[in-house]
Amino acid sequence: MERTLWVVGCLALFLGCLWLMYRAWQKKEARQQAQIGDLPTVPAELGAQLLEPTSGLYLGSTFAPSWQNRIAVGDLGFRATAELTRFERGILLERDGATPIWIPQESLTVVRTERGHAGKVMTNNGVLVIRWKLPTGTEIDTGFRGDDKTVYPAWTAGSADATRATTGDDE
Repeated sequence: MERTLWVVGCLALFLGCLWLMYRAWQKKEARQQAQIGDLPTVPAELGAQLLEPTSGLYLGSTFAPSWQNRIAVGDLGFRATAELTRFERGILLERDGATPIWIPQESLTVVRTERGHAGKVMTNNGVLVIRWKLPTGTEIDTGFRGDDKTVYPAWTAGSADATRATTGDDE
């Protein structure tokens, strides 16, 4: 009988912890909703494809510059296998089991590589991080771990060229 009480007590404690984590995630989502607002929708015309699709893992989005402050709004905080494609008008991140993320070219700040993102730590330059501005003005980082890391230089070089073209800055 004593063993049964211990098992029931441990199970109740475990379920209570799960419920508290779920409630904390919901409250975090409610606090962040005003900062995030509505995400840009994928336009009907994306423009010419500039880079081949890259498969990998979407790691989540965080508030810039804090690489661990994960966004809980909608499905932005959940990891998923994904495909990242660069077009003339922006970047399309198609996630399995989640809504696609469209990053318009004019919202794009920089594409860079990092060691970690959203609680995931990799080897040096193991994560492709896209910094962009939401329509609300909030700047966020979207993390992507590609299956093929050899494509990262094309993504980061394309970002520098696009930024120079839109701002007129020379390095």
